[in-house]
Amino acid sequence: MNENAADAAANIAMGAVNEAKSIIHLDKFLSFLTWHNLNRGIITLVALLFFFAIYFVIRRVITTKAAKKKLHEHTIQLILKILNYVFFTLIVMYILGLFGIKVTAIWGAAGIAGVALGFASQTSVSNLISGFFVVSEKTMKINDFIEIDGISGTVDSIGLLSVKIHTMDNQLVRIPNSMIIGTKFMNYSTFPYRRYVCEISLDYDSNVERCMYLLLAEVPERCPTVLTSIQEYMPNVYCMSLGDKGINIQLIVWCNRNDIFQTRSDVCRNIIAICQENGIRLSHTRMDIALKPNF
Repeated sequence: MNENAADAAANIAMGAVNEAKSIIHLDKFLSFLTWHNLNRGIITLVALLFFFAIYFVIRRVITTKAAKKKLHEHTIQLILKILNYVFFTLIVMYILGLFGIKVTAIWGAAGIAGVALGFASQTSVSNLISGFFVVSEKTMKINDFIEIDGISGTVDSIGLLSVKIHTMDNQLVRIPNSMIIGTKFMNYSTFPYRRYVCEISLDYDSNVERCMYLLLAEVPERCPTVLTSIQEYMPNVYCMSLGDKGINIQLIVWCNRNDIFQTRSDVCRNIIAICQENGIRLSHTRMDIALKPNF
């Protein structure tokens, strides 16, 4: 009786083991563990480790201090994005090739899909191509203050498809790269100094020489942001034209690019103050009306 019970228990245990093997496909797994496959797996692992080592070395070279001195921050970020896409695409193709999947067929299908997507998204392709020109020209970098088609703001990011800026009232604006290439573009942060031209109109009865002297002598002294120590950027004043309202005078001053708004305010305020202090009359629009007697 005990022997029959033991045989039954053994049969049950053997059945459970066989069922577990069939569920987890242990026999197929053990048949796969050959010296050839093991050797192939080790070579694949070494190859992947080698590829990853090269990938990290390239990233380290791109992000070194020497590279950051030669390249802008947005250029480095763009190169890293392209490197990531290329590396992981090659890794996926390599792994698919190990499983016997024909990579050439995938490339062919990708090419056909790329053509179809190109026709369907011509705007995106145009922005992508324009993005390479924007990066290669180096016309702007992060934190530059730019103006494009009447939209001005500080650059936050430069991507392959668009440039993102925030305006002076703190609104996010996304500008497509194709618009940057095809539209007038202004970068106010490229050079350290900026010029401000203030034009005033004097009454024809004014003493022009005295007014020009006072503007050139006193306005720069009263405006702390106006440059007066660099020969190339010294203030100057010109009598430009004789207008309908009066004599047009231009006062030209220079300042650091970050002080342009303060300089504009100071120059305008002090011109008005100097004219009031010295009795100089600024012209304004007026009409002379003569009444003829009715004969």
